[in-house]
Amino acid sequence: MSVPLIPARLRKLLGSIAVMAVLFAWIWVFTSLYDRLPQNRVVHLAYFVALGMGWILPVIPLISWMGKADKPVVK
Repeated sequence: MSVPLIPARLRKLLGSIAVMAVLFAWIWVFTSLYDRLPQNRVVHLAYFVALGMGWILPVIPLISWMGKADKPVVK
């Protein structure tokens, strides 16, 4: 019994929606935590630089899943 594969176009659509959901959640959580930071510009700079670049780590597996090629259909 073979498992039906998700076509590339649908995988990219679902992945794009998921990436946007992750980004919105990431932004909401970490801007909510901003109020708890000490009032120091260096701390704020480090916080936003780290979190601005850090969102990509949880999204990497999703992006690689989206980029998989379809397997050729053998008839």
